[in-house]
Amino acid sequence: MSATSLLSPRNLRLLSGAPRGFLGASRGPHHHHQSGGRSSSSPLTCPPSSSSSVSPSTMCRALSSLTTSRRGLPKEKMSENGLPRPKVLTLDTMNPTVKMVEYAVRGPIVQRAVELEKELSEGIEKPFAEVIKANIGDAHAMGQQPITFFRQVLALCSYPELLNDNTFPEDAKNRARRILQSCGGFSMGAYSPSQGIDSVRLDVANYIERRDGGVPCDPENIYLTTGASDGIVTMLKLLVCGQGMDCTGVMISIPQYPLYSAALAELGAVQINYYLNEENCWSMDIHELQRAVNEARQHCHPRALCVINPGNPTGQVQSRQCIEDVIRFAAKERLFLMADEVYQDNVYAEGCQFHSFKKVLFEMGPEYSESVELASFHSTSKCYMGECGFRGGYMEVINMDDDVKAQLTKLVSVRLCAPVPGQALMDLVVNPPQPGEPSYNCFIKERTATLSALAEKAKLTEQILNTVPGIRCNPVQGAMYSFPSISIPEKAVQEALEKGQQPDMFYCMKMLEETGICLVPGSGFGQKDGTYHFRMTILPPIDKLTILLNKVKTFHQKFTQQYSS
Repeated sequence: MSATSLLSPRNLRLLSGAPRGFLGASRGPHHHHQSGGRSSSSPLTCPPSSSSSVSPSTMCRALSSLTTSRRGLPKEKMSENGLPRPKVLTLDTMNPTVKMVEYAVRGPIVQRAVELEKELSEGIEKPFAEVIKANIGDAHAMGQQPITFFRQVLALCSYPELLNDNTFPEDAKNRARRILQSCGGFSMGAYSPSQGIDSVRLDVANYIERRDGGVPCDPENIYLTTGASDGIVTMLKLLVCGQGMDCTGVMISIPQYPLYSAALAELGAVQINYYLNEENCWSMDIHELQRAVNEARQHCHPRALCVINPGNPTGQVQSRQCIEDVIRFAAKERLFLMADEVYQDNVYAEGCQFHSFKKVLFEMGPEYSESVELASFHSTSKCYMGECGFRGGYMEVINMDDDVKAQLTKLVSVRLCAPVPGQALMDLVVNPPQPGEPSYNCFIKERTATLSALAEKAKLTEQILNTVPGIRCNPVQGAMYSFPSISIPEKAVQEALEKGQQPDMFYCMKMLEETGICLVPGSGFGQKDGTYHFRMTILPPIDKLTILLNKVKTFHQKFTQQYSS
């Protein structure tokens, strides 16, 4: 850092007693920027002044007068005996549960992918021209286009002056006005109520009623969240308590979305694994749930059951009968149900249909609908929207104790509110353009095109992967991923273990280094011992997805041949 960059006008004034105009760069009402909105001066140097100049010697004297900390330089802290003072926060003194957290979707293999991208940009030769990140369900990053109506309304809400622009359709303007009228100061920059904007929660409740065929929904049971993840972690915070045999156990599917294992590790809860049935298209099995809960009662207190439907990473869509069986199981075992339903519009396979846990619960009658406690979650990040960055979502709580609900409301108030732009987007998802409105035809066309393309890519993924000896891919019934099983030669397994890696991590890392394709090893999601998988998103454009799948095919054949000889 140069001397000039360390001296702000304020610091020099403090040192020299110069007036505010000393450097001639006051940013008062008459300060002007050049075109592009930036000053002609570098932000790291003192701007020129027509009234005064600072010589290098003056700068050096001023710099030497500043303390080390004022200059932004590190200062060695010394103890009384002259030795460096140890850090307060170290790996030994930090929260031990944080060190237990792992999140494979953005783990070591993804970090290596970022490094490879940088090396490519620096001209370092690789056996591939680009890194293809097929590790995460980030729709827009993979080329999916946003819904026009959603972006129009968000633009109007962000910059209300555009309400006077005739290029925007009237229904988008009306929707923006309604949202802004619910915001403090007619601005999305204002805080909202902690539970969420009232009008948005009402729209969410109306959406759930329509989706579930008239099953009532109370807006007071709706909490707007920072994506679904925020709601899930918040509920887990309420559920986790106790020590030893009384420590909360939470049942999660294996394979699972790593948010769950990471959150449970951080909260110090017990993770109770139940295995999905890969041979039956990753379905849930009540006998397996019973085995898991019975074994868990020997060392913890099982209190919650988490279900992801449609599934991530496995892409299955649970049948209505399966959901009914799960609800009966939860009632019998006195478990709080958590239904992660963020892929509810992503259903592709013939004969499959999304059934919400809430709808099935109420169709089962008062014996269950009035007693089983349920929290369900939805998000703006998936489905046809793919708006991950806005972090919009909601959760609905059913049959929650009133006193606990008050504590939930208190807990969400600590984070003030979910991002208001995300709340606005959630409102548009649950209340899109209606027939007869100017934007309706465009909305339906875009929504249908996105979901149809995903369905086509889901089928293509299954077909191509199943042509590869040693790879077996179940039908991608829903969501955005395939989770095929892979055969890894024993020689490769041994080499991986010698390097301290899981065999499928070794496999995926080799694929990344040789092809530029970034996948997530199945060990990051959990799998039965002796089985290996990877998760791959189906989001890339179909031409790129086809290339990706054929590269995977070629790599697997080469890998198998290399380690079988």
